[in-house]
Amino acid sequence: MSLSSRRWLDRQNNDQYVKKAQAEGYRSRAVYKLMEIDNKFHLIKNARNIVDLGAAPGSWSQLLLQRSENNTLVVGVDLLKFPPIVGLRQIIGDFEDESLQIEIIKQLEKKADLVVSDMAPSTIGHHQTDHLRIMRLAEKALDFAQSVLADNGSFVAKIFQGGEEKKFLDSMKNSFQKVCFFKPKSSRSISSEIYVIALNKRHNI
Repeated sequence: MSLSSRRWLDRQNNDQYVKKAQAEGYRSRAVYKLMEIDNKFHLIKNARNIVDLGAAPGSWSQLLLQRSENNTLVVGVDLLKFPPIVGLRQIIGDFEDESLQIEIIKQLEKKADLVVSDMAPSTIGHHQTDHLRIMRLAEKALDFAQSVLADNGSFVAKIFQGGEEKKFLDSMKNSFQKVCFFKPKSSRSISSEIYVIALNKRHNI
């Protein structure tokens, strides 16, 4: 095992959120990031149609289903296969493929109230390259969200800080009533990840 792998394993074994997720039946520690986002912005409860981009291994989808009403439709999308979740409409494939986006829309049946994205590209360890890659992915998610969100719908996306994030945030100000950054406490302090929150899509945008 490489030194970096050993460090990752040690960090996982000692991580309070990893232990908490295991104890509470969630598939990954990432659930607590969405939990903090929802506790602050109250996005899930009144959403009836939700898209979860980058859903694997499924912890965000678990929380979306738990915190929404029984008749809420949740579509979980990821390039990687992950075990089914009761109540989740799962789609496996490349989100950037136009045919897959069409399939998401078919599964939704009507406009979405919430689109969340925890997608991230494969990182190479070069900060600026990784930043630009995730920004491109976030822009694709935003384009999709703007096409499928109902009026007053909301959008959440993970990005890495690195210089382009303010421009991305500013690009949403005409489309949503409120946009801001949010760094969950459960996000590792050494991580450059941060979430963009876009609330209440404006009419006819």
